[in-house]
Amino acid sequence: MKEKIKELLKELFGDGGTLYASSGRINLIGEHTDYNGGFVFPGAIDKCIQAKIKENGTDTVRVYSIDIDSYVEFGLREEDAPSEQWARYIFGVCREIIKRGGVVKGFDAIFAGNIPLGAGLSSSAALESCFAFALNDMFNDNKIDKFELARIGQSTEHNYCGVNCGIMDQFASVFGMKDCLMRLDCRSMEFEYFPFKADGYKLVLVDSVVKHELVDSPYNKRRESCERVAKVLGIETLRDAEMDDLNRIKDQISEEDYMRAEYVIGEKERVLAVCAALEKGDYETVGRKMYETHAGMSKLYEVSCEELDYLNDIAKECGVTGSRIMGGGFGGCTINLVKNELYDSFIATAKEKFAAKYGHEPKIYDVIISDGARKIEK
Repeated sequence: MKEKIKELLKELFGDGGTLYASSGRINLIGEHTDYNGGFVFPGAIDKCIQAKIKENGTDTVRVYSIDIDSYVEFGLREEDAPSEQWARYIFGVCREIIKRGGVVKGFDAIFAGNIPLGAGLSSSAALESCFAFALNDMFNDNKIDKFELARIGQSTEHNYCGVNCGIMDQFASVFGMKDCLMRLDCRSMEFEYFPFKADGYKLVLVDSVVKHELVDSPYNKRRESCERVAKVLGIETLRDAEMDDLNRIKDQISEEDYMRAEYVIGEKERVLAVCAALEKGDYETVGRKMYETHAGMSKLYEVSCEELDYLNDIAKECGVTGSRIMGGGFGGCTINLVKNELYDSFIATAKEKFAAKYGHEPKIYDVIISDGARKIEK
């Protein structure tokens, strides 16, 4: 990928340029906790976007995407927004830097990536973080701090791409560190690195290649459930609730709202338990908590689906240490912590059984916890 990017930049735009990269991400545990003021636990992975970029001495940006074989030019004023969706991610980053008083000049860029699309690994956040990091380095002497780079990516999604996302994906892409996961407090924005050097284990995503079309707004409904319970408890978010608090008001809320809150309160505790386990190198506890999260997302929060539950059952039958839905639910991937010696048999069994039941094999992605946004070479 690196060589192809270099060759094409030289061919299209001439010599020079600097190579940058930023990674996709996984979230080991901590799902639907962000809007409840809780914790998430992501890490950057070894699948990334790479871009070679050079200043061109004009006020125009010229970009070529290798993966979709598409070329775009745009200016740096608000009215210059490109119509191509992929280019809006880059344009948005430029505009968000400028709106914050930063400098962006015309540049030429070639980029490509190996982050699987549609698997919930946040390729868009990786693209935003790659260009935000690069433009900070090229034009702003790295004066924009890393949290602001993550916010620039998030604001790009909100203002230029129509996605009202949280900050976890961009945070993980910017702050990722090899062999470490990060516990991010979604209320205070404080974070801490935790070691994740799982010797003897592999981290593997099993992609159901299923995305269920939903007739209502399940995320909004679940958020509203959580907000209703917090209001009855007299607190801002469920971050400040314990199970005893929830049981005290059980007869004042609906059964559905109780179930949603039970999951969120349990998930808050599971994230903290996984952090403590990782500090001891206790991957068995990590795995057990992953299974508990899956059960909660399936039975209490009701954001799973038949295919994901089936993949989780297969993992259990194969002796996989930990397995759960990763992401919002209703399709997508399971994330699995698998002992090396069980890996081959688990993958073979998952492919065979899933294909027999649903008519297609799941896709398999091995991931390694890696560095986030970075300069690769001049």
